[in-house]
Amino acid sequence: MKRIAVLTSGGDAPGMNAAIRAVARAGNSRGVEVFGVRWGYEGLIEGNFRPLGPRDVGGIIQSGGTILGSARSLEFKTDEGRKLALDNLASAGIEGLVVIGGNGSQTGAYTLHQLGFPVVGVASTIDNDLVGSDMTIGVDTALNIALEAIDRLKVTASSHRRAFLVEVMGRDCGYLAVMSAIAGGAEMAIIPEVVTTPEDIAHTLTSSYERGKTNGIVVVAEGAAQNAGELLAALRPREKELGFEIRATTLGHIQRGGAPGAFDRILASRLGTMAAELLIDGTSGVLVGQKSSKLTTTPHEEVAGKTKPIDLALLRLAEILTG
Repeated sequence: MKRIAVLTSGGDAPGMNAAIRAVARAGNSRGVEVFGVRWGYEGLIEGNFRPLGPRDVGGIIQSGGTILGSARSLEFKTDEGRKLALDNLASAGIEGLVVIGGNGSQTGAYTLHQLGFPVVGVASTIDNDLVGSDMTIGVDTALNIALEAIDRLKVTASSHRRAFLVEVMGRDCGYLAVMSAIAGGAEMAIIPEVVTTPEDIAHTLTSSYERGKTNGIVVVAEGAAQNAGELLAALRPREKELGFEIRATTLGHIQRGGAPGAFDRILASRLGTMAAELLIDGTSGVLVGQKSSKLTTTPHEEVAGKTKPIDLALLRLAEILTG
């Protein structure tokens, strides 16, 4: 290959820029021209390409977000949209594509592969629900941002004998909530995979108060059956019974916007480099990820449309460690 492109798609994740940088420099080191696609799959349809030389990606490894931008494209889901994307790639002389993103992004990559266009995916989503990688780009940074918030909330909670419902991201997967609860010493985690009622939460908080705890932290995944606001409405009338005043804090997109930590910068650099080299050497239709600390590839057909289940033993661990 003489010319490849890279795009970022779906929700941004800390470390995406490091992956873009790795793809560009790995390609350039092999004498291949690398182009960035602006605004994800929408950029393919618009033919919005920009050259990415070594200096074009200088100074971005420490930056959050994505310099290429990201957008969800309904038009790409149509036959006409995909044909236009392929026509634009052909007109630009681009022979292969690296797709950095999560479930929806890799489903789009698989579609291009099925149409005969060479594509390699890079595992990137803070939800960590992508089949084919133990850890995805952005997860570690998002966890540390959530942990810092929980640590701060514990301080004020203890000062006022309060319990906080802390809502973290995770529409379909409770990984962030469970791991934040374990690392933050929370009383419990509420996740989409397990039904938890306000009565369950009340029982846990009452038990914590009776054991002499001066604060309570309940981590709630945004995709749980009831979000933090709804749970607050159900629990607040019972404050005297619980022993704690109840408050809610939603972290939301704060978790996505942080500068990537060392783990995510290194993971993104390794995955991006491997993806570019695989593509140039003729491999396509795979997702590059990390399993058991080793870089691996998984066929896109085993990734597209699937969600990695959470290990519910982690939820039990969070419960055991509640003192």
